[in-house]
Amino acid sequence: MTELNSQRVRGMAPENDPLKMGMGWSVEDLDKPQIIVESTFGDSHPGSAHLDEFVNEAVKGIREAGGKGARYYATDICDGIAQGHDGINYSLVSRDMIANMIEIHGNSTGFDGGVFVASCDKSVPAILMGIGRLNLPSIVVTGGVMDAGPELLTLEQIGAYSAKCKRGEITEEQLTYYKHHACPSCGACSFMGTASTMQIMAEALGLMLPGSALMPATAKELRAVAYEAGKRSVELAKNGLKASDIVTQKAFENAIIVHAAISGSTNSLLHIPAIAHEFGMEIDADTFDQMHRGAHYLLDIRPAGKWPAQFFYYAGGVPRIMEEIKSMLHLDVMTVTGKTLGENLEELKQNGFYEKCEAYLEKWNLKREDVIRTFEKPIGSNGTVAILRGNLAPQGAVVKHSAVPKEMFQAVLKARPFDCEEDAIAAVLEHRIQPGDAVIIRYEGPKGSGMPEMFYTTEAISSDETLGTSIALITDGRFSGASKGPAIGHVSPEAAEGGPIALLQENDLIQIDIPDRKLEIVGIDGKRLSKEEVDAVLEERKRCWKPKEAKYQKGVLHIYSQHAVSPMQGGYME
Repeated sequence: MTELNSQRVRGMAPENDPLKMGMGWSVEDLDKPQIIVESTFGDSHPGSAHLDEFVNEAVKGIREAGGKGARYYATDICDGIAQGHDGINYSLVSRDMIANMIEIHGNSTGFDGGVFVASCDKSVPAILMGIGRLNLPSIVVTGGVMDAGPELLTLEQIGAYSAKCKRGEITEEQLTYYKHHACPSCGACSFMGTASTMQIMAEALGLMLPGSALMPATAKELRAVAYEAGKRSVELAKNGLKASDIVTQKAFENAIIVHAAISGSTNSLLHIPAIAHEFGMEIDADTFDQMHRGAHYLLDIRPAGKWPAQFFYYAGGVPRIMEEIKSMLHLDVMTVTGKTLGENLEELKQNGFYEKCEAYLEKWNLKREDVIRTFEKPIGSNGTVAILRGNLAPQGAVVKHSAVPKEMFQAVLKARPFDCEEDAIAAVLEHRIQPGDAVIIRYEGPKGSGMPEMFYTTEAISSDETLGTSIALITDGRFSGASKGPAIGHVSPEAAEGGPIALLQENDLIQIDIPDRKLEIVGIDGKRLSKEEVDAVLEERKRCWKPKEAKYQKGVLHIYSQHAVSPMQGGYME
């Protein structure tokens, strides 16, 4: 067994023992491997309200494996509850704040290992960033996914129903029914949004017990997973298998190929680079673009697909995805089991894991291939996201092309610029946006307003039969993992830094070319011009441009606006 950090710290701090005994530790506990059990539990939203169940199971597993668990908490917020008002501006920065608290908690006390419990959009990337900073022997438990409501109703449909209600297409009573039945249980929202995506990324990186990502939150098996994770954390601590031994360049490459297979959220292009940064590696948005080319897209889950996210586990979860794309994975990477990925996959085939999962599918008269396609018969074979560049986005922009109508893969559109989302969505709902327009929402990047989601605008567009296939939304903000339709985000440099998106004026012509990865300003005031002519106009506009006064003059968003890096690098603070 390796030397325990907790015992080293005890030798340096004589107050350590009495203070721990003051909260109920026994003399025997002091000698045991000491494991931090950090979660984002709190009455903040369904993804976190149930996490203490798994914390307690993990603590029990730690105790029965001969360790001592210590519970710590850094409650997260909910993007859904924060949506539609300035609360959403705090979403992305909350990731970095939670990672900060994990770093503080872990490094201020001498722990030997950690169990980290979270479910949702910012909390899962936050714990992964925190793990990278601590570099303890670590294991992740995710809180699973909520059940779908009546007739497989899921939360990402509420934005579209709300837009329809505002346009008079459904009644207020219908909307109220949908709102009251969309979240029937705890867990992450039941679609392949950022929460579901990042749970899968945590397993794909090797930090979770195999097959445990995105389980139904109500399944009794999930509590058993938390207990086993607690036990395993003690063995990891004794053996000194650190997070950096598992989360390697090859592990990130595996995760990105899995991301392509599941049509994961575009927010992953913020989170994976930020996590890699904490592990001392560089994974940028271009890495996603390169690896998605030729990757097979297999998962028929909402919002791009048909089924709620609970069906992902029913069809075999991350292991089944990995079995299908095995030829594209590094099977020799180490995982928290102490075995390689390849060894884990073989073991799952032997222990009845897939048969147990598929028993759930039988209740719905479905086959595995209805949810997770085979490698030979994919939904698509060129990945799901792309990085576009050009004089509108010199540092890049992100598009989830698997959710873009084919009509919008190549188009020239007229710019309709708005300096905030509120003005843009009003224009869409009031029918002031016409086919052939490009809705530009700017000053919503990390330095502008914290980089909120443009969720309601994307829903208003994609739920409109005409606009959904004839216009585009282009922003330096980001999108919800639930978003679908012709949406291009993360435009960099952002408007607050004087990027070209700040210089656009009404009726400038914008060319979108997803196959050729281009996002270009090709004309001024409705007239097509040469590249040199466009550049000259932009240069003149830049000379006249003046930065806006910072939206936040104090507090955490002021700090974030001063220190956030580009979305193309991960939007983390440096």
